[in-house]
Order: sequence, then structure tokens, then C-alpha cells
Amino acid sequence: MPAWRITLLAFALCSATAWAGPPYFTDDPVPTDERHFEIYAFADGLHNGGGTSSDLGIDFNYGAARDLQLTAVLPVAYEEPRGAGSSAGPGNIELAAKYRFLHQRDCGWDVAVFPRVLLASASSSVGEQHTSLQLPIWVGKDWAQWSTFGGGGCVLNHSGTARDYCFAGWVLARQLMPALQVGAELYHQTADSLAARDKTIAGAGVRYDLNERLHLLADASGGLQNAASEHQYSWYAAVLFTY
Repeated sequence: MPAWRITLLAFALCSATAWAGPPYFTDDPVPTDERHFEIYAFADGLHNGGGTSSDLGIDFNYGAARDLQLTAVLPVAYEEPRGAGSSAGPGNIELAAKYRFLHQRDCGWDVAVFPRVLLASASSSVGEQHTSLQLPIWVGKDWAQWSTFGGGGCVLNHSGTARDYCFAGWVLARQLMPALQVGAELYHQTADSLAARDKTIAGAGVRYDLNERLHLLADASGGLQNAASEHQYSWYAAVLFTY
């Protein structure tokens, strides 16, 4: 194999640990490569004392320019409140832009902002009925077979019983084999409504690269703080297409 192809393959394997936040709640600072796409076909779910909710959708990412990623998430939501009937419909569409303004090669860490707008749901029965704005900053670095990233921010979410809240998370991941990566996450969020409480969760994620363009991702998390009411367990699964 030519030397340039070996170099390219090595770079792809190292950078794969930093491809976007999924399957974790925590995101990372590395945007999609310029003029490339990352498309997640995903499903996720959450169970707590209030019932079960889940989403099915597409998470679309495009490298619009050097260090700039544009994101759109288009979900269909399903909710089954405890003691009530189930309902489904369009979820909260998310629009976002990730911009990396510091690079690991220059200062030892990648650093990016990733503001995200969550639009009010088009359905009256599922999703949030108001628009919110997420304002996080994410940092990360890779070395040898390891990758770590994390950060946090706050969400402008005030409407009715909803209230502004903040969050923080961190992930440590390791490339066990060229095609297999595993990671562990710790995540905390303050209460997002008058009736809610703070929550802390721990989870584990895995990514398997079937080939250069097709990847499988999964994650499972459990609550550590106020789990019964806020986050007993959750899961995430996705097929990722990259090109």
C-alpha cells in the first residue's frame, strides 16, 4: 500500500474517536471534515418515573468550511406517560453549528463552540412546545489509543413550567482494535422544569466500523442521582454513514 494511503488510514482511525458526540450525551470539539458528510440514522429511549419516551430520526452533519460543521436533527417522537395513553408525532427539530477555534496541534487541546436551537414541536402531544437555545463549549484531545472530550454549557429554556438549566459531561474512550472503540461517560444536568430535579448519569458506549463509510454505534446509561424520577435508564443506537 502506498505511504500516503497508510498515513490517511492512520489519521482516520485516530480521528474516528472524535467524530461527533453520538452515542454519548457529551459532545466533542472536532467538526465534520470540510465538504464531507456524517449522517446518523438513530433511535433512542429514556425511562423514568414519569414513563417512557423515545425518538427515531436522522442526525445530519456537513463540513461547510474548515473547522465549521452544520447540523440538522429531524426526529419523530414517541411518548408513553405513566398511567396515560401513548402518543407519537414530529419531535423537536434541532439546528446547530459547531466551530472549532483552537487546535490540539497548536495548544494541546481542540476547543469548539456548538450553539444549538431546538425548535418547538409541530405536534401538540409530544416534544417540547417551545423553542430553546443551547450554548455549550467542548474540549478534547487524542493520544495513542486514547481519546477524551467534554465540557458543558447552559440552555435558555424558560417557558411555562420549563426553566433554564445547565449541563456538563466528560467521556474517556479507547480504541481497542482498529475497528472497535469503547468509552465511558459521566454527565450531569440541573433541573429543567419546576417539577424536575438535578440528575447525574453514567454510561458506556461502543462504536464499530464495518468499513470506511459504514459504522455502528450504541450506548446505555443509568441514573446515579434522582434516578427514579429523572433517569432510570436510557439507550441509543445508530447506523452512521460517512463520506
